[in-house]
Amino acid sequence: MNADRLRPAVLALAAGALAAVLTGCQQGGAAVGGAAPSATAAPATGTAAPGSGGDTGHSTAPTAVHTVAPVVKKPVAATTSAPASTPTPTSAPKPAPEPAPAGAGCVDSTPGPDEVDPHEFALYRIEELDGSTGKVNLVVQHGAWGCGSPDSDGAPFVVTGEESRWALDQAAYVTATNPIVTSTENQRIGVQELIDWVKAHPDSGLVFRYQVGDDGAIHRLEEVFTP
Repeated sequence: MNADRLRPAVLALAAGALAAVLTGCQQGGAAVGGAAPSATAAPATGTAAPGSGGDTGHSTAPTAVHTVAPVVKKPVAATTSAPASTPTPTSAPKPAPEPAPAGAGCVDSTPGPDEVDPHEFALYRIEELDGSTGKVNLVVQHGAWGCGSPDSDGAPFVVTGEESRWALDQAAYVTATNPIVTSTENQRIGVQELIDWVKAHPDSGLVFRYQVGDDGAIHRLEEVFTP
């Protein structure tokens, strides 16, 4: 009897509790299903940069600006110069020639040993030797050229010392001028022709220039022309 009385009251409490629960779920669902609070809006990407002429509404990346340092040219030193003129060669004035000192190149007395010409001698005679030797002896005397005088035909050859004998090879190269040959220029002659002339004109004292070979004999004999 008591149980039957309580059943309607329990059912009524259960129905009220369920209604309360459903009401709470609806309110919570609305809160959950409702729009979420708006987040802070991000700044628009299309905002124009300051000084770009306003907002165009499109996203524009800033353009990189390349700064080029100005090239500073250093002043170039002037290289243009007047062409160097070729110096005109100038020579110092030549001094007036001095008169030759007395005795320069010639002797006015008997020459000393240091004045004797080692390559010239006066020929006086010729001595023939045995033919097997292939040589003859020239009898000569050394000396030097004298200074002469203005009215003379030429300078004399001044001899000094004793006569000496020099061997002449019979195959030697010999030249002669006047008076041995009729010419003022040297002409080639043979040794025998020279021997014949000297024998016919002994002690003439004609001056000859000579050269000696390896055997010590004269192999070249050339007469020195004198007026």
